[in-house]
Amino acid sequence: MLSFCVAGRYIPPHLRNKDASKNGECDASGWNTAKDAYTSFGNNRGKSAFFNDRGNANRGRFEHGGFGNGGGGGNSRWVEESRDDGDWSKPTPRNERLEHELFSGSNTGINFEKYDDIPVEATGQNCPQHIESFQDVDMGEIIMGNIALSRYTRPTPVQKYAIPIIKSKRDLMACAQTGSGKTAAFLLPVLSQIYTDGPGEALNAAKENGKYGRRKQYPISLVLAPTRELALQIYDEARKFSYRSRVRPCVVYGGADIGQQIRDLERGCHLLVATPGRLVDMMERGKIGLDYCNYLVLDEADRMLDMGFEPQIRRIVEQDTMPPKGIRQTMMFSATFPKEIQILARDFLEDYIFLAVGRVGSTSENITQKVVWVEESDKRSFLLDLLSATGKDSLTLVFVETKKGADALEDFLYREGYACTSIHGDRSQRDREEALNQFRSGKCPILVATAVAARGLDISNVKHVINFDLPSDIEEYVHRIGRTGRVGNLGLATSFFNDKNGNITKDLLDILVEAKQDVPSWLESLAYEHQHKSSNRGRSKRFSGGFGARDYRQTAAGGNAGGFGGRGGGRNQAGHGGNRGFGGGEDLIFGYK
Repeated sequence: MLSFCVAGRYIPPHLRNKDASKNGECDASGWNTAKDAYTSFGNNRGKSAFFNDRGNANRGRFEHGGFGNGGGGGNSRWVEESRDDGDWSKPTPRNERLEHELFSGSNTGINFEKYDDIPVEATGQNCPQHIESFQDVDMGEIIMGNIALSRYTRPTPVQKYAIPIIKSKRDLMACAQTGSGKTAAFLLPVLSQIYTDGPGEALNAAKENGKYGRRKQYPISLVLAPTRELALQIYDEARKFSYRSRVRPCVVYGGADIGQQIRDLERGCHLLVATPGRLVDMMERGKIGLDYCNYLVLDEADRMLDMGFEPQIRRIVEQDTMPPKGIRQTMMFSATFPKEIQILARDFLEDYIFLAVGRVGSTSENITQKVVWVEESDKRSFLLDLLSATGKDSLTLVFVETKKGADALEDFLYREGYACTSIHGDRSQRDREEALNQFRSGKCPILVATAVAARGLDISNVKHVINFDLPSDIEEYVHRIGRTGRVGNLGLATSFFNDKNGNITKDLLDILVEAKQDVPSWLESLAYEHQHKSSNRGRSKRFSGGFGARDYRQTAAGGNAGGFGGRGGGRNQAGHGGNRGFGGGEDLIFGYK
């Protein structure tokens, strides 16, 4: 019997006598099922910035049934056409090894009983009715199978409302907390629509380019994220929900080898997750065309629009070939949406629905917030006391304000005998991935980080968050403390406060009172003094009810913000303080994003 696949890929003679387990085995259809290094990309972090398969004889192969899930792809045209042929709404054959890799993690510990206590508001014209279960909306066989494999038993509040809105082809601005299921809330309906509609003109455009030797890809959906880490997390979720489909997700971000990313794109790309800077680079190199991008998602939209990404986003959305608003469907998600950002976001949205999902009422049951007065000169000693009390097996995340401060504190802790690591914007992508991998595994149970780690990172077993340096605005504080208390676990957040933090006093007090935390008497006194000093600045009070924002269109018109919703829908909320406009909230119950 021949040891190479007659119906599949040609194997050179010098490899034919190798052990089948090394060279790959043929399945019933003749495809070579050797493990592609790309498939294990999620497990190679820290070893390589992107791929780890140079010189691998199996590089470039793809697995039958693995399209879109890291199955590789191959670069020949007959390979691409075989992938795109057929009914996109029908699942491809199972791949048990890939299935185990994608879905072996668990979603246990999520506190489903808290769902009904979460207030929800939706505003805008003709809001679609929300769902109570995934079966209430037709998302197709592939999506429903992957929901079952993910062990998602019922939708989270943001999913209950966002999925039918997106399925109705409406633009959406959703304000929901980190950890509340936002990623699945947009990936499920977007992928469902792609499976139903098929590749359309994007496929023909890619084939036409291929005839002339150009390897330009035309993704049908684009997800923009502000950080590399968040982009990778979204990509990992996209791999799950595109399992057994013909959709191939890709991810591009700065700090990694652009050549490797280009070669990955050339294998096919239908759903692209990207950071803005690297995407602009790819577009200018002629590797990505947005002519047929029907779905645009901005995750952590407030940060991208508020912190320097706006020119790049306008370049991507308005100054290239992307279909205009009203033709494409645009979705924005974040935990906070200040009024200024909402006004700016109107440029990208058409007749949108604003969705506000509140926090679970009993936040204090899952996270304890402590604020302690610590002079600047005493911070390191106090930190050592906290770390001694925390225990060696607990993961502790320590936030500092500057990159220099992160390096200095890591060196100090290392000299004191603590296994620790750090991440900040000046670390290379490989170093950041290695640091996160060591932290998650417990090899280095202390991670010193700047704000780059505050948003989007889903590290489920962080027991203690320490604000060694408090941030200058309350939204950043909210995002930081949201790194603990996840997946239904109890968490602790300790913040060092001194004279340098006066500008956050009133907002911090509001957060503690709303979450029913113990408030130090000195903080109340400081907040009282600060309020009188700033009484003439026109600052309004922070939201009540646990919302990260309200639809400014309603407040501007003096109308009621109620649309449809869970308990608390239709409440008239107060305004907020804080330099950027609105307070935010972290959902400290839910375990997946």
